[in-house]
Order: sequence, then structure tokens, then C-alpha cells
Amino acid sequence: MKSIVRLSVFLLLATAIASPFQSKEKAPNFSLKMSNGKSLSLSKFKGKVVLLNFWATWCGPCIAEIPGFLEVYEKHKARGFEIVGISLDETGWEDITPFVKKHKIIYPVVLGTQKVAKAYGEIYGLPTSFVIDKKGYIVDKHVGLMTREMLENKIKDLL
Repeated sequence: MKSIVRLSVFLLLATAIASPFQSKEKAPNFSLKMSNGKSLSLSKFKGKVVLLNFWATWCGPCIAEIPGFLEVYEKHKARGFEIVGISLDETGWEDITPFVKKHKIIYPVVLGTQKVAKAYGEIYGLPTSFVIDKKGYIVDKHVGLMTREMLENKIKDLL
């Protein structure tokens, strides 16, 4: 089953056509568990620019974008930029925790749910990222690999 999902994600990403984001709606709040068992809510980041990144440990493009995300996070965190990684791994923390350690991910990572994925209009391909402005509005949606340069361009006028 996992291989079918992976193939579907690959085909979706391989055939995706980039289109500009048309809607500016309030980002749905959520409360999801971190590896330490504590909950993290989107509302915690009110007044900050946030990148919500839906990803999985088995997703090649997800892995490829992490180093750039870490660079941008460290560069702009003091200016009010946050990243929240929402893992959609079905195996949960068993796979996520060692992955986060291996890749030295320093931004918060939470375990996603179907409910949260639906709240963001369904997640059909990984990675899928949302840029949220300081007022809590979704100002960009990006499906597929996001480079460091792309992320910098998406947030530069928001900080």
C-alpha cells in the first residue's frame, strides 16, 4: 500500500502544473502532538510569518527541501519567521523521531491528522506547504519541492 501511495504522490508531483494561489483565507487553527507528548497550536505563532509544511519521512522531495528550510529558519527566526513540520507518516513517531534527529530538524514537528489535512483543503501531494502571514491568513500554497530561494521569495515581503 505504501508503494502505491508513494507512486501516486510521485506521479502527482511529476505532472503538477504550477498555478498562482488565488485565495486569502484565515488559516485553520489546530492542536497537534509533538514527540514529547505536548500539544502545539498554530495560534501560538500569532503575529509571526509561518510556513506550514505537510511532509513524510519517505518523501524524497520532502527530504530534499529540509536543508534550505533550516537555513531560512535560522536566518529569519529572530525576525518572526517560524516553520511547523506536519508529518503525515502513518507509522507515527516510530519513524519521525529518528528522522528528525538524523536531519537535525530544529523547527517544531507535529504528527498530522486527517482532520487537519482536510481543514487545509485536503493534501493530495507531498510536500505541500502553506505560507501564513502575521495576521493568520494563508497567502501562498505550494505543492512539491520548495527550494531555499523560493521560500525566501515567498516570505521576504511578509517579515
